[in-house]
Amino acid sequence: MNDIIHLLPDSVANQIAAGEVIQRPASVIKELVENSIDAGATHVQILITDAGRTCIQVIDNGKGMSETDARLAFERHATSKIQKADDLFSLRTMGFRGEALASIAAVTEVELRTRREEDDLGVCLRIEGSRITSQEPVSCPVGANFAVRNIFFNIPARRKFLKSNHTELANILAEFERIALAHPDVAFTLSSNDQVLHQLPAGSFRQRLIGLFGKRLDSQLLPVDTDTELVRIKGFVGTPESAKKKNAQQFFITNSRFMRHPYFAKAIQTAYERLIPEGYAVPFFITLDLDPAQIDVNVHPTKTEIKFTDEQEIWQILLVAVREALGKHNAIPSLDFTATRQPDIPSFAPASAPQPPSLHLKDGYNPFHSAAPAARPAAQSQWKPLLDDILAPAPATPDAPTLFDELPQSTAQTWTRTSEDYLQYQGQYIITPATQGLLLIDQHRASERILYDKYRRLMREGHSATQGLLFPQILQVSAAQAATLDRIADDLTRLGFNVSNLGGGSYSILGIPTGTEGLDPVILLQGIIDDAHAATLADDTTPSDTATDAIHHLLATALARKAAMPQGELLTREEMARLTDELLDTSLPGYTADGRRIIITLTAAQLARFFT
Repeated sequence: MNDIIHLLPDSVANQIAAGEVIQRPASVIKELVENSIDAGATHVQILITDAGRTCIQVIDNGKGMSETDARLAFERHATSKIQKADDLFSLRTMGFRGEALASIAAVTEVELRTRREEDDLGVCLRIEGSRITSQEPVSCPVGANFAVRNIFFNIPARRKFLKSNHTELANILAEFERIALAHPDVAFTLSSNDQVLHQLPAGSFRQRLIGLFGKRLDSQLLPVDTDTELVRIKGFVGTPESAKKKNAQQFFITNSRFMRHPYFAKAIQTAYERLIPEGYAVPFFITLDLDPAQIDVNVHPTKTEIKFTDEQEIWQILLVAVREALGKHNAIPSLDFTATRQPDIPSFAPASAPQPPSLHLKDGYNPFHSAAPAARPAAQSQWKPLLDDILAPAPATPDAPTLFDELPQSTAQTWTRTSEDYLQYQGQYIITPATQGLLLIDQHRASERILYDKYRRLMREGHSATQGLLFPQILQVSAAQAATLDRIADDLTRLGFNVSNLGGGSYSILGIPTGTEGLDPVILLQGIIDDAHAATLADDTTPSDTATDAIHHLLATALARKAAMPQGELLTREEMARLTDELLDTSLPGYTADGRRIIITLTAAQLARFFT
């Protein structure tokens, strides 16, 4: 029998390994920019075309490479960062594996122009699918200029699974934010299709935060600064008022390296107990500086996971540091004992003697002689049909393990009311009889369902009525959120928003949809943008029609949820009737757009089981 085990060619091995390191255009940018920072660059320019599908160009003013180094850099496991295994525990550089450039060259067409300061001429190197096609001397500035074109050109299956340009651009912006935040001393410029998205000068950590996420964030930050023998913790946490239910900006940076660490995030969340509602999270931007020997970054090829030797101790220090920051800046509610105004306490007047309580007896009262019972008020006539309908004998049905019948999520489910009687309970539920039984309707969710269908119809058919604002409101967003807002601008116009781009991440809100006048325009639009941005990062749809329908569903759901009738609102009989009729006329009255139940049917047989 012939031998069947053989060595894979280097080109095939590189393509397989590239699957771990290079997952999308954002991965290429991450690896190239980190190499630029390791080369001592003080200014890095990133130019992308078609969200990185066509071209990614990274230009830096770092040390540059010699002709030999430039060629050797594309070999697997070729690196200048470490010499031996022990160097892994004293890392101060971003890269160290020697896999990034080899992986990039395996699945793209690469052109590198680089020169060192001591060289008169640089070198131009062209590589396609791990194969060097040309190498020649060239005149170029000091540093490196990488041009990466046609990602996954030789792996059509991988290229087919790239997501939409909006999604890939959103992931590039998210990766750029992490790198730029970890290195505020480096100037960055990011451009997409000849449009500058970010132009960040070198500066302080707070200046970098404002440059990335807008001036509005500045007023929501509390500084954190704690220095111990184990770790130095610096950065900022958000005020309790900045808490969000989702999409809170949360960043950990360890030794100038972005990382994800749910355990440390839990420490910060614990510091805000009883300060923010349950299910909410605050933004934070925390840097941790400690001895590299106390951490292990060689956990995952993306290098975003880090193991700590003293994890529990750092957790406690982080918790105390955040609580101290909250206390120093009066973010924790406290009693003010220095108030000059005193409460009005009635003074004791000794001239007026207290009066003893008086006792009045009813002479001739006999508890054994009861008077005729007082006449009870007549029952409301309109409730007689309701009781008759509930207590009417119902056909026998098999016993179910649950009290309430599960409603099928189908448009075929209909309800026919048998009376025009309505009862509101606790300002939350509407009760009315129907042929199927007693209907219990969640009025807030019913309003949400009605508005959802209305907004979907408006986006399909045309424009909604707009309520102009007497004083325009200014909305500040980050570059990533601005890209999302530009994507959904036409749909927002159909919904009734009138938004004008002022440039620099500032937008003027001139009008809002009719029916949302009682809501804060900035908070309303910011919430919709946050939902749309989160959905864009998780977008798995490539066809344009499917993506358009998905974004329509998202916008209608987000706006309906925020504009729906609030819980606890008291309704008249006419309002309850109108709400119920409009709900039953919707496409799926039993459930909200995100699958929450609106109607529960309580049959006569189920009522009878309560009294058996």
